[in-house]
Amino acid sequence: MREAAFVKQNKEKWIAFEKAIHLNSKINPDELANGYIQLTNDLAYAQTYYSESKTELYLNSITSEAHQIIYKNKKETKNRIFSFWLKEFPLFFKQYHNTLGYTFLFFMVAVGIGSISALNDGNFVRLILGDQYVNETLHNIQTGDPTAIYKGGSEIGSFLGITINNIRVAFLAYAFGVITSIGTIYILFSNGIMLGAFITFFYTQGVFFQANKQIWLHGTIEISVIILAGCAGIIMGNSILFPKTYSRRISFTKGAKDGLKVLISTIPFFIIAGFIEGFITRYSDMPVWLALTIITGSFSLIVFYYILYPIYLNRRNEAEISRT
Repeated sequence: MREAAFVKQNKEKWIAFEKAIHLNSKINPDELANGYIQLTNDLAYAQTYYSESKTELYLNSITSEAHQIIYKNKKETKNRIFSFWLKEFPLFFKQYHNTLGYTFLFFMVAVGIGSISALNDGNFVRLILGDQYVNETLHNIQTGDPTAIYKGGSEIGSFLGITINNIRVAFLAYAFGVITSIGTIYILFSNGIMLGAFITFFYTQGVFFQANKQIWLHGTIEISVIILAGCAGIIMGNSILFPKTYSRRISFTKGAKDGLKVLISTIPFFIIAGFIEGFITRYSDMPVWLALTIITGSFSLIVFYYILYPIYLNRRNEAEISRT
């Protein structure tokens, strides 16, 4: 590529990044890092094909300036952990809202398949959930307590076991992204089909509301966060399939890092879900109003933190930059 064509193709991107680093107090750290990676790629290209040119000197200058800003901002503060969940992650996650939407659709299609299959094949639920679970639950339904299975074991033991298992499922959903998004979609479909069959099983037994009133106490957060973990895996998988302007290696590194951030953000929510399942779901005689309050509150928390709050923070950030 001729130098003039190279400059014309990338000029607007360079100028935008240069302006951004001059407003480094307002710039999103992830945008700074992503811009820096692209800039160093362009600098390497210029050094190879346009050595000692004005283009190389210009790129070297703004790359050095960006490098100083990144390493200056690298100093950790005492509230770094709180800053991650309160500001850094929500600002970062806004860019992946569309990916989250696709992940949700994949999961719901699987739930629908599981539900339809359970309605049309009486043996499907046993195939998915196992004879032991189905037989025990049928016994509990006959005794008037469909969700008695959640009363087994100690509260602390249940809390720890459930939380660890949920985090394991989330990690698998993320890790399978390394074999492209297809691996993560497989995990999502497996869990979605299981959920669809599980919920429909209670419907066929005539205890749909009674069972769901308890199941979704913890299930609201648990299922939501499994979807989010699937989103993390798809982010990594898509980085392999669609590297865009990056080399495939750099794209994968970025995608794996971004997906890991999403996965880490879910850990507190899995702990909350595990606590609810271990300590609260077992109380099947809970008043309906209290159960619905917990379910609604859990759903609102997920929607606020992963959808509404990132939109709000990004709009506020953009407004601050435009006023500067």
